[in-house]
Amino acid sequence: MKQDRMKKFSEFIIGESFYSTCSISNDELDEYLKFSKIKNIFLENNSNEENQLISGRAILSRMEGEFTRLDQIYGNQIIFLGTDGDTKWGNRNTRFLKPLYTDQVLKLKFTIIEKTDIDEKYGKIIINFEGRTEDNQITIISKNNIYRIEKQLEK
Repeated sequence: MKQDRMKKFSEFIIGESFYSTCSISNDELDEYLKFSKIKNIFLENNSNEENQLISGRAILSRMEGEFTRLDQIYGNQIIFLGTDGDTKWGNRNTRFLKPLYTDQVLKLKFTIIEKTDIDEKYGKIIINFEGRTEDNQITIISKNNIYRIEKQLEK
């Protein structure tokens, strides 16, 4: 069932997932590369291709953007605090498993894996990100993305 409204901190449930889709155009990738000032000969040589290979950081950036735009999230006072590594992955948190190219659709899944109180004003939610291509191939997994969320809306 589609959730059409922002959820309060108290309403988030561990194990709950939210879904979205996105793609990154050549123009959007070019803007990202200009903004981030990434200098990589591989990406520069790739820029003449009709469908360019997308850098991992650009994919993660778009995924976080899509997360913050979800109906269930948008409207909350939320800030990205960082990531914790996964002990099963040598304390890394992100894996890029397949390449993603511009204009390829990426199906996103965001799953709440932890929810804790920080203090009476803030809580913390930890989210796993997963991205798949239209043919269901896992492209990216990013674990333990930590967000602080204001609880003032609980009143």
